[in-house]
Amino acid sequence: MNQFRNHPLYRKHNIDSAMNSLWEFYKNNFLVLFIVSFIMSLVIQYVAALIDIKDLQSVTDPMVMLEKLKVYIWPMITVSFVSLLFSTILHYYIIYKPVENDNNIFVSAVRSLKFFIPYLIIIILLAFAGSFAIVLGLFVFIVGVFFSALYVMTLYLFILPTMMIEGPNISNTISRTFKLAHRGFWSNIGWVAVFIIFLIVISVIFSAIILLPFSGSFLRTLTNPENVTNMVNYTENPVYIFLSAMVNALTFPLLPIFACILYFNCKAGEEEIQLIIPEKPEDEKVKVEDLYAKPYSDDHPDNPEKKIS
Repeated sequence: MNQFRNHPLYRKHNIDSAMNSLWEFYKNNFLVLFIVSFIMSLVIQYVAALIDIKDLQSVTDPMVMLEKLKVYIWPMITVSFVSLLFSTILHYYIIYKPVENDNNIFVSAVRSLKFFIPYLIIIILLAFAGSFAIVLGLFVFIVGVFFSALYVMTLYLFILPTMMIEGPNISNTISRTFKLAHRGFWSNIGWVAVFIIFLIVISVIFSAIILLPFSGSFLRTLTNPENVTNMVNYTENPVYIFLSAMVNALTFPLLPIFACILYFNCKAGEEEIQLIIPEKPEDEKVKVEDLYAKPYSDDHPDNPEKKIS
């Protein structure tokens, strides 16, 4: 862990320093982060284009719709797979580029692969647990759903930094993720909420900008819902796909950077506590036998049995 003490994101943060660190790291590594995210976005856009939404618009029978959705299950899985793979690569690059001289995006792509399968397994487990948490949240209506989703998102952000720094052991990653996420629980939840709101606002602004060249089709759709096919048509436009990929490339790197800030903040706080209250080594810990007087040897001058005799 000592090698990470010089990492630009490693420190005890407050919300202001967290956002400043995020911006500085993003700005200093913008080109690599943007290019990698742009390639990922183009791949996802291409695979998503294989899902023909227009084919589903005329379907009213739920059973028929489910049958049609089965055809698109592999494109959906591919989109998730590509997103998780590129997320793994970016996390590794963000964590190790500042502390390894030989690291670049190609080295990160290779070295990050050993973390991908454990990460995939944990994400599947988190998806099941998260679905259960959100269902439980339904019992306390909208607030419960939002809080459950926010909690699951907080856990998700800790997974890759914990795994890549502390080792790809699945059980250890899960236990450490829960431990770190619950250390300063409310501040972690609050930071994630602020970050998500910030990300949504930025995404909405950028999305509105790229819609300008297609504003005629978009406005006609709003005024006449029967023209919804027009909206589908412009989303298949190569210009729109290119601009949309650029927007995703601008915003996607923010997520792994923020995840690393969350982890390093909790880790720095954890080490700060250990410095204040250092853990005693095993041989210095008080044992039960230390509470009782040790018996004298037979030839010890203070042996009471020897004095009596």
